[in-house]
Amino acid sequence: MTIKPLADRIVIKMVEAEETTKSGIILSGSAKEKPQVAEIIAVGPGGLVDGNEVTMYVKVGDRVLTSKYSGTEVKIDSDEFTIVRQSDILAIVE
Repeated sequence: MTIKPLADRIVIKMVEAEETTKSGIILSGSAKEKPQVAEIIAVGPGGLVDGNEVTMYVKVGDRVLTSKYSGTEVKIDSDEFTIVRQSDILAIVE
C-alpha cells in the first residue's frame, strides 16, 4: 500500500533515535528523546490551498527537522509515518 499526499501535505518517516551517545554510553528506552529528524517519503503537488498558491520546496529523500508535536501519525502495515503540512517543516538537514 502506498500513501499519496494531497495539496501541501508531506509524508515523513522519523529517523531512529541514537541508542548510544558519542562517548559510548548505551541509552535506555526512556532516556531517548523523540527524534525530530525525518526522511521525506512522499510530497503532495502543492497548488491552491486555502486561497493561496503553495509551491513545494522539499522533495522525496530530503531529511528535515519538524515541529515536535506536529502532524498526524499513521501506521500502514508495520511502518509508522507522519503526515505534516509543508509549513510544519522547520529546516532541511544536509
